[in-house]
Amino acid sequence: MFDFHKNHKLLFATAFLGFAMLSTVIAIIPALQMQEVKPLPGMKDLNSEELKGLRVYVSENCMACHTQQVRNIEMDQVWGQRPSLASDYYYSKKRLDLWRQSPSLLGSERTGPDLTEVGKRQPGQEWHLLHLYNPRIVVKESIMPAYPWLFEEKSPAMVTQKDVLVPVSDDLLKNPGYKLVAKPEAMALIAYLQSLVQIDVGQNLGPDFIPSTRKKKDQADGQESLDLVGVQLYAETCAACHQTSGEGIAGAFPPLAGSKIVNDPDANILVQIILSGYDARPEFGAMPGFANLLTDEEIAAIANHERNSWGNQAPAVTPGQVAEIRKFIQKQ
Repeated sequence: MFDFHKNHKLLFATAFLGFAMLSTVIAIIPALQMQEVKPLPGMKDLNSEELKGLRVYVSENCMACHTQQVRNIEMDQVWGQRPSLASDYYYSKKRLDLWRQSPSLLGSERTGPDLTEVGKRQPGQEWHLLHLYNPRIVVKESIMPAYPWLFEEKSPAMVTQKDVLVPVSDDLLKNPGYKLVAKPEAMALIAYLQSLVQIDVGQNLGPDFIPSTRKKKDQADGQESLDLVGVQLYAETCAACHQTSGEGIAGAFPPLAGSKIVNDPDANILVQIILSGYDARPEFGAMPGFANLLTDEEIAAIANHERNSWGNQAPAVTPGQVAEIRKFIQKQ
């Protein structure tokens, strides 16, 4: 009936029909469906500086090692407050310019951490500057390549007030005594990374993780709903700046080992800093607050780990104490 060997018209017509059908199913229909996707309430488009940073992110091929997708499985819960939605990518799907198509930011390999909510995990500019210049400064085990071409060394006489200085020691500079200054490309990239924050869609509206590990915050008996481990929470939340050794980074992040605040029998100041952040010492980078990211039980676990590690010795902090301090801060 169908003799493709002798009827070339039938052969090419069948091949074209198959191509058209596959293109419709694989490309055209999904593209039309994507046109119906709308941004989530509260989402903002990238400003000009963040858009420049996105271009730097693409040009440096950051997608090769970093993903921007939180899967709906339990192990991905550390990367975001909920699994990713199609609407999360509403603004990033736009073309970069007339000649360049919108980049694919999802990534396929997680050699480095997922960046879906890096703007909330690492909102501090100082950390990003050090990490881009030499990742081993802040994470000794990091295999991420350094990006020194995003920075330049200037003599102290050439530094202006507009320059953003990076606090590194002379042994990391090609010209000891010079100052390390971030180029506009580095600042734009950091602005883009700081913009990466998931929009809260409500506890019962967004998709859930499989299996569900939603925290039961309203239990009458006050029991913890998760097996909280201070070491793990510290590693996920604090170690990037204060280091696993608790020694911090000179000129950037203060040490916790031997800290008077950490070892104070009264944990009030320590818990307030964890909840609200801290930016009172100009010689160190600003610390973000974690009141909206961590529960009372999690903050107590982190505080107890810090107060009983690296030679520190201080009384334990209870979730009830954290709750009282949280209420005190909210009233102010």
